Parts: sequence; structure tokens; C-alpha cells
Amino acid sequence: MKHYLLIVVLCFINITHAQDCTYTLLGEIKDFHDGTPLAGATIHVETLNTYTSADINGKFSVKNLCSGALTLVISHVGCETKRVEINITNSTTHKEIFLEHHLEELKEVLVNTSSRTEKTSIEQSVKQETIDNFTDKSLGDALNTISGVSSLNTGNTIVKPMIHGLHSSRLLIVNNNVRLFDQEWGDEHAPNIDINSGNKIEVIKGANTLKYGSDAIGGLILVKPKKYAAKDSLFGSSIISFNTNGLGGNVNSEIIKTYKSGYYAKLQGSFKRFGDFRAPDYYLTNTGIESINASATIGFNSFEKGFDAYYSIVSNEFAILKASHIGNANDLVTAINNKEPGVVEDFLYNISYPKQSVLHHLGKIEAYKRFKKLGKLSLQYDFQINRRKEYDLRRGDLADTPVIDLRLFTTSLQPNLQIDAFENLKINTGFLLRFQQNDAVSGTGVSPLIPDFEKYDAGIYTTANYNLNLFSEISAGVRYDFSRIEATKWYNTTDWKETYNYDELFPEFESGTTDNSETLTYPEFTFHNFSANLGYTRHFSNDFELFFNYGLASRMPNPSELFSDGLHHSAARIETGKLTIGKEIANKFMLSLERNNQNFGFTISPYFNYINDYIQLIPVGITTTVRGAFPVWEYNQVNARIFGVDIDIDKKINNKLNYQGSISLLQGDNLTDDIPLIHMPSTNFTNSISYYNKNLNKLSISLNHKTVLQQKRYPDYNFYTYDAIVDDYVYVDISSTPSAYSLFGFNSSASFKAFKKGTLKLEFNIENIFNTSYREYLNRLRYFADELGRNFNLKIKINY
Repeated sequence: MKHYLLIVVLCFINITHAQDCTYTLLGEIKDFHDGTPLAGATIHVETLNTYTSADINGKFSVKNLCSGALTLVISHVGCETKRVEINITNSTTHKEIFLEHHLEELKEVLVNTSSRTEKTSIEQSVKQETIDNFTDKSLGDALNTISGVSSLNTGNTIVKPMIHGLHSSRLLIVNNNVRLFDQEWGDEHAPNIDINSGNKIEVIKGANTLKYGSDAIGGLILVKPKKYAAKDSLFGSSIISFNTNGLGGNVNSEIIKTYKSGYYAKLQGSFKRFGDFRAPDYYLTNTGIESINASATIGFNSFEKGFDAYYSIVSNEFAILKASHIGNANDLVTAINNKEPGVVEDFLYNISYPKQSVLHHLGKIEAYKRFKKLGKLSLQYDFQINRRKEYDLRRGDLADTPVIDLRLFTTSLQPNLQIDAFENLKINTGFLLRFQQNDAVSGTGVSPLIPDFEKYDAGIYTTANYNLNLFSEISAGVRYDFSRIEATKWYNTTDWKETYNYDELFPEFESGTTDNSETLTYPEFTFHNFSANLGYTRHFSNDFELFFNYGLASRMPNPSELFSDGLHHSAARIETGKLTIGKEIANKFMLSLERNNQNFGFTISPYFNYINDYIQLIPVGITTTVRGAFPVWEYNQVNARIFGVDIDIDKKINNKLNYQGSISLLQGDNLTDDIPLIHMPSTNFTNSISYYNKNLNKLSISLNHKTVLQQKRYPDYNFYTYDAIVDDYVYVDISSTPSAYSLFGFNSSASFKAFKKGTLKLEFNIENIFNTSYREYLNRLRYFADELGRNFNLKIKINY
């Protein structure tokens, strides 16, 4: 037995000594983007527990290796550590290893970054803390905290953002990298976005938005999700909000699961409900809101490849102030002359007519792959379904039937290539294919305000950023878009042939089919849009930064501007589009001087925007229908000029006290008629002083103030209408503006360690502390009622 054991041991020793361990690994460490060598990289040979480093050419060698698997861990300053498995089979093995050496790309994958060096445009942002403050309000309300951004309101729940006096189709709103399409043409159509689904909102005030479209004449609003680190974790948060004004609030919850492998998933949902809101002296009857929103995300995120799938649903039901429902122009005169609404009832949660009901679905899947010595190729497909219903006060069989019922389907495909293989140059290029279909659902009992149409879009763009040196950078880009719209519309034969002379201007649109007094037409339009951008950034060593941007943007008319033809019930006016409306072309210049300093910082941003063939909707008189006399609003085109300045100040008083202030001045001119533009924001300024004590449960207390001056520059579109009661013509003053007003608010919050892993944050806020009565010029319902009175707000946020 001993002899057998001895033979086995001797055989094992001979085999061990016979194994060839003279193999060599020759390696090179290179930058993933441009292939340049990374000198000084550290190589840990994990299998042998030895270390070596790369020379000035990024080369290294490991000798005396045995055949088999070899594990290396490579690290370099400013790079993501990489683990590599190599199979040693030959006497000499060559291996190229690529590391990511661009810090901003790493931050994009791992965490959010607000590094100033990445800023190449004139932009401002709303961060998570501010979004939490507006969890029970709208996107437009949150953006009102930014200088130069205002809103066009219908009451207090339907809020459309405005940037430098421009809104609706002139603003691009991008949610999770998907451009929002939700019948945005209406003054009273709010963006269908749940503000709680995003982590950060960026506002780009210039026209340098070429990746998303050529028609951002006003600017761009980006609602961005959070990026998550690749680690095994499960976390989430819930916010509960309660308000005394409207006796309602919001509940929002989200839960996120991340994996070390790079996979992640997120579920988010919110529910909001308010009853009738209250002005200082009376209830605003039928002004409640009910909103149910949900979103889901699943994806994989690594440096070299990844994907993201996202789906959201937004369901909003908005009540429209009952007193704003007018039967004719005489009702409007009565409303303007009365100090209180014509209808004031007790508080109710019930949402009755008039109202809006909107359901919006958004789905997206995006994937990307990085290629060595080239860049990042991404491909995105998305779709949206928007169903809008507007209800009026009606009788009989149509009482519960909407007067407007529109179904809009949008789908798009967008590849993008980011080339970053050059040290100082980054290029983005791509193209877009989009299809859109609008269905004016039949059975409403009235002619559709917006007809059936199909729209085809194709675009191609290229942008580039070039670092001139350590302190200067230039950016430039160009974009071309092709758009074609094909509609089906019935026109009143008299209007078609006599009023607008369309039978001579557009004979090719006629189908030859008539029905009673109407003519069936098939309008078709093709547009070619060009846009460009040029920017310059200069960083100074004394905390100062200078930004300049020029943007050329062109926008084709939207379906409302072309085809509107009838009574817009929720707006209580007749709206008329024109087939002769052409595209807008804007030239916008912006300059921004900033100082980023902990003790004292500021931003001064003047701008000038000249818009050729600016499309505006203005009142032109009245007309009589079977329901009475209604104001007529008509689209036309003029040359316009909008200029102004935004100023922001941030002053640190001491370690616990801070002051922030801003002022926005704007002037809009109708150069064609030598009069002011309609619906331009007036001068406004804000002040805020805050106290923060990190050691006292992160206690924050602030007092804020906002003043909006009276708009003294407005066009006179007043008119006379016949009043049968007094048997005379009466003056309808729809142009005069409300008085200036000032509002004060109070905010406070504190955080507590309520759980082993998690925090509890309490907020208490007061809006309109002094219960001030006022009316806002940019609120469409200012003729009928005051704005909201005092509101006490309590929020509870739990992080777990």
C-alpha cells in the first residue's frame, strides 16, 4: 500500500514540474473613445495577487504565467475600474484593454451631475427638492419659480408654461427623452405630465434644441428621470400632501430596485384630488380636480451598453369655473362688470360641467451601444395616445356628450450617434421619423373644431461642441425637417367660396362633394423647416462665466392655426384658422453673464427675439349663432419682436441665512401694426430670505415674496355688442389689465431619523399669507373671478 501511495505522489510531482509556466501577457491600456494610451494605469493580477503598472505608452507585461484563466483588475485616475478575464493559451498573448476616461460619461451612468463645465447652453433647472414642494401642483406651477418663465392659466388648475412670453406649440416639452404631443395648441390645454415622475426639470431658454426639433421658438423644457448607481439596493419614498384651500391634496409613492449587474426597475404612482377652491371672499364653484398617474421603468445600465423601457399613464379631470360659462357676449359684459362670479355655491368635491377629461399614454424603449474609437449609438422608439374630451353645459340627449372629442396618436423612431473619439470635439447626429394621426370622434352633435388629419415628419440634425481651450467652448448645429399634413374637413360653402376665396386659392383641395351648404375638402400642406444654432462659452478664473447663444428656429402652423372653424366651447368664443397661414421664422439672441460663488452669485441674461410671420390669435369682433352672440377670435400673422432681461441674485448672509431674488422684464411688439403683442407677461420680481440649520434636523425656514406689476402695454381689441335688454350697444372691455399685486408665502421643513434606514421629512407652508384679492392678466378666467386665497399646506415625506 505504501508503495502505491509513493508512486501517486511522485507522478503528481512530475506533472507539476512538467507544467509550462513560461507564458507572457503583453497588454495595452487605452482610452475607450479615441484609443490614446493611458499611462500609469495600475494592473492587479488577481490570480497571482501581484501588481504592475502601464508605462508612458500604456503598455505592460506579466511574465512567467501558466496556461489557463487569468483575472486582471485595471484602475486609472478618472476611470471606472474594470475587471477582465483572459485565457492564456499561447507563449505570448496580446490584449488591448479599453477604459472609459471621460468623467462626465461616468457621472451620467452613476449619479446626477450639475457640473458647470458641462453647461453649453443658457439654462436653469428645477431640482428634486423643488419638485417635492410642488408635488400637488402642476408642471407650470413649478416652472414659475424660474425667472423668465411664466404661465398662461385657465383658473388655477390648468397651467401652460411660458418662456419669454411664448407658449403652446412654440415650446418643446420633453418627458423622459420623448417629445410630448397632447393637443398643445389650445390656450386652456395643460401639459399632461405628472411632475412626480421626474427627478429634475431643465429649462433651456434659447433656441439650441436641435436634437428634439426645429420649432423651439420659445425654448425647451426637459423632464428628466434619475440615473441610478449599479449596486444591489431597494429603496423608495412616499409623499403625502394636504391643503386647506380645496380641502385636498396628493399622495405619491415610488419604489426602486437596483442590481450590481446594472439592471434596475422603478414603479411610481400618484393620486390627487381637490374640491372647489376658494378666493378670499367666495368659493370658486366647480373648480376641483382629480388626477391619477402611474409610471413604470425597467432597464439595464452599463458604460458600454444598456436599454431603458418606460411607460406612463396620466388621467386628469379638470372642472372649469361654472361662472365662466357664458351664453353670449352680453353674458361676458355682465361678468366683467360684476365684482363676484355669477355662480357662487357651497363647497363640493363633485366635478360637473363644464369640464375637461384627458387621458394620456406614453411608451418608450431606448437602447444604446458604445463602440471603441467612435462613440455611442442609441435608438429610440416611442408612442403616445392622447384622448381629450371637453364638456359644456348641454341639455337633452347630449347632456353627457363632449362637445370636443379628439384622439391623437403619435409614434416616432429616432437613432442618434454621439461621436466622442476626439479629445476636444463632441458630435451628435441623428434623424427622426414620426407619424401622427388625429381622429375627431363623431357623435358630439357639433362640427369638430379640429378635423381628422394625418401628419408625417422626417428630420436630420448635427450638433457639435468644441473646446477651444481650457476656458472656452463653442457649439454649433444645423437641422432640417420635412413635414406633411393631410386633412379631411367640411367647410361652409359660403366661407369656402366667398369669405376666404379658397375655391380660387386652393382648388386642388376640393373633393367635388357637397352636402347641403357644406363642401368636403382634403387640404394638404408640405413644409420645409431649417434651424441652426451657434453658441460660445467662456469660463473666467474669478468665478465668472459668459454664455452667448444665437438660434434660428422655424415652426410650421399647428392644426388649430390652419383648420379651426367654429365655437370653442370651453373658451366661449368662435375660433377661425386660415389655410393661408405660413410658417414662423425666429432669430433669437441671448447673452448670460454669471458669477458662481458661495457668498455672492448672480445671473444677468438679456435676450432679443425677432419672429417673422408670428402667428397670433386675436379678437376681431362678434358674430351671432343660434346660441347667441359670441366673440370671434381669428388667427393672423404679423412680424413681432420680443426682448427683455432676466436677473437672478443669490447672496449668502452668514452660515445660516441666505437671500435670493429675481426680476424679469419683457416687452413684446407687433411691428406690423405698431402695437403691443397680446398676452405678454408684465414685469415681476421675487425675494426670498431663508434660514437653514443642518445640525437642527436640517431645519429650513423661508419667507418669500412676489410682486407682479400691472401690464401697461397691451393692444386694444375692445368692441361693442348689442344688448337687447337695454336696447342699445354696450362696450365690451376685454383688453384692460388687472392691477398690480404682491403675494407673501412661508415655507418650513425639518428631517428626522425615524427609522433604522430612512428619514421622515415634515413641511409646513402658507401661500398668500395675507389672503390678498387679485386677478392675473394671463389667467383666461380673470373676467369672472379672483385668484386663490390663503392656503395652508402640510407635507410628509418618508424615505425608505
